[in-house]
Amino acid sequence: MACPLCRKEFTLPSNGVGGLPKNFFVGKFLQMKELSSKRSPCEACSGDEESRSEVQNVASVYCVQCQMKLCLNCKRVHEKSKLTRSHKLAEIGDKTSEETLFQSMTPSYCDQHQDKSIEIYCMECKVAICIVCYIELHNSHKYSDVNNVKDDFRKQMTGDIDHVATGVEKCREILESLEKEKNHLVEEITKQGKEISEKAEQLKQMIDDHKEKLMNELSSIKQKKMKEIESLREEIEIQLMSMESYKKYVDEVRQKGTASDIARAASGLHDRADELLKFDVIERTLADLGHADVTFTSSSYITDDVNKTLGHLRQSTFKAGDLIHISTCFTPS
Repeated sequence: MACPLCRKEFTLPSNGVGGLPKNFFVGKFLQMKELSSKRSPCEACSGDEESRSEVQNVASVYCVQCQMKLCLNCKRVHEKSKLTRSHKLAEIGDKTSEETLFQSMTPSYCDQHQDKSIEIYCMECKVAICIVCYIELHNSHKYSDVNNVKDDFRKQMTGDIDHVATGVEKCREILESLEKEKNHLVEEITKQGKEISEKAEQLKQMIDDHKEKLMNELSSIKQKKMKEIESLREEIEIQLMSMESYKKYVDEVRQKGTASDIARAASGLHDRADELLKFDVIERTLADLGHADVTFTSSSYITDDVNKTLGHLRQSTFKAGDLIHISTCFTPS
C-alpha cells in the first residue's frame, strides 16, 4: 500500500492496520480539529443512554487528563472535586485556535507503555521513548531529554523543508519541461500526419489521373482497331455474298440452261469466277491489319515517377509471317 501522507509504499503487517505504527501527532491534530470546529455534547452528563433522549449540554472545555469534553456545569464539578481540581482544562469551540489547544495538551504517551509520557530521546536508536523503555531496552545508550533536542530537530526540520521546497521547484520545472516535450510531440505528430495525408492524397490523385489516361488510351486503341476490323469484315462479307450468288446462278444455268444459254454465258461466267477468286486486296488489308496484342505491364516498385509506379500500356502488331513487328508503348505524359 502507499502511505496517504508521503506516498511511500509499505507492506501491511500480518495483523492488519492495527499493526501499523501510530502517528500521535496526526491523531492529536484530528482531535484538536474536532474540538475547535464542532459543537460537541458534554461527555460527562450526556454519556449514558437515558440522557441521550434529553436535552444535551454543549461542551465548553476539554479535560486533558480525563480526555473528556465538559459543559459549564460539569466543569464546575470538575474544578471542585478533590481528584480532578488539578486537571488541566482547555477551552474549546469556534473561537479557540488549534495552536492554543495543542499547547494545552499533555506530552504524547508511549505506544508501548500508554500511561507513561515520552520524555527521553535515544541518540543511538533515534527514537523517542518513555522512562520505562529506557530502563528496559536503552539503559546503555546515549540519551537526552526530549526538551533539549527539540530545538535542534526544529532546525533540522527547517533545513529539510527548505531542501524539499527546492526539490518541489525542481520537480515542477521537470514537469513543465515534460509538458513542453509532450506538446511538442503532439504538434510534430499532427504536422507529420497532415503531411502524410496530403502526400497520400496527392499520390492518389496522380494515380487516378494516370489511370484515366491509360483507360482512355486503351479505349482509343480498341476503337481504332475495331473500326479496321469491321471495315475488313464488311468487305469480306460482300465478297462472300458475291461468290455465293455466283455459285447459285451458275448452278442454275448449268442444270437448267439450254445449249445456247450455256454457250452464251460460259465465257463471261468464267471471267467472273477468275475475278471473284482474286483475294489480293483482302489479304493485303488483312496483312496490314495484322495480329494485335494489347498488354499492360504493371510495376513491382514505387518511385516518384507515377508512370513507373503504376505501369505501362503496350500494343504490339505482328504482320503476316511475323516478318514485321511494330510495338507502341503508351505512357501518358
